[in-house]
Amino acid sequence: MVSKPRSATSPLRVLVPAGALAFYGVIQFLGSNAPGAEPGLVISLSILPVLLATVIAAVFHAEEIAHETGEPYGTLVLTIAVTIIEVALIMSITLSGKGDPALARDTVFSVIMIVCNGIVGLCRLAGGLQYLEQDFEVKGASAYLVVLTALSVLTLILPNYTRSSSGPTLSSGQLFFVSIVTLLLYGVFLYIQTVRHREFFTEVDADPEDATPLGDARLRVLRMPAALLIASLLAVVLLSKTFAVSVKAGLAYAGAPAALSGFLVALLILLPESVAAFRAARMNEFQRSINLALGSSLATIGLTVPAVAAITLYLGHSLVLGLDSQAMVLLYVTLLISTLTFGTGRTNILYGFVHLIIFATYIFLIFEP
Repeated sequence: MVSKPRSATSPLRVLVPAGALAFYGVIQFLGSNAPGAEPGLVISLSILPVLLATVIAAVFHAEEIAHETGEPYGTLVLTIAVTIIEVALIMSITLSGKGDPALARDTVFSVIMIVCNGIVGLCRLAGGLQYLEQDFEVKGASAYLVVLTALSVLTLILPNYTRSSSGPTLSSGQLFFVSIVTLLLYGVFLYIQTVRHREFFTEVDADPEDATPLGDARLRVLRMPAALLIASLLAVVLLSKTFAVSVKAGLAYAGAPAALSGFLVALLILLPESVAAFRAARMNEFQRSINLALGSSLATIGLTVPAVAAITLYLGHSLVLGLDSQAMVLLYVTLLISTLTFGTGRTNILYGFVHLIIFATYIFLIFEP
């Protein structure tokens, strides 16, 4: 059974998005007096905690809605909210200054590595340590992995082997086609998840009451969380441009590798959702952990890539999607290990440790390629 949400009467739920919007107004006011100037040190250092708090607030409100709507609709609310945040951050960094045409690729790849190895590994390890083993629905996990494999290859591997464009890119026609088929794949998956085979994505011993349709009373309860979710997402989108400038300046000053930008964006986006998945595993709700984790990776490719592709095609910018050989090896290993560990229907600490080792390898190779 899905656990009940925490009490949402704290004034922080209103103050965080309101304060973030006010903070953005202050930045705009200061920038209007010095157009074209880089953000000052104080502003740059303040943006990250404000943005992080706003992202957490957005996911918190999405989780409130998720608890009211139940599974699997609740997970969809979370993943769509995260996707909006992700697109805003990617496009802000990609279009600022000289731009970074590989940021979308780095971010999508980072999301897959963080989700399929980092989050899944931690959830398996935590659940295994506390409960020895946890059950989950194999059919649901298989559906996630089948679609994830197809989307990963089409968007991150195929661009390296096309002949219509040079380098790890797709031509405009190919990019349009790939965007359409990724949307179709994700759309069919959503149909399976929410209509045709909902039982694949619910707890093995789920309470039938969790599937109760929404009534007028419950819809009224959702009005405040929905309004605050929209306000939080708006604040994230507005703050993302200034955050992008600060990230670029900070990484350039530190001499950090370019791939670190995508990792930081993915980490910022997934941090609140990762906490929710980890908490679910600790509460013996591993199916919910899977829905949160693997659902995020599917939404990232199925929604983020087409959105970024549409914007770059409209603006005439280039978009690098193909991974290098080292990253492709990590992606292949991740998909293979995930297929094996999710094919048993049960968890244990060994599977979690293997996923965490792959994740540690990915982190190490960012700094020592």
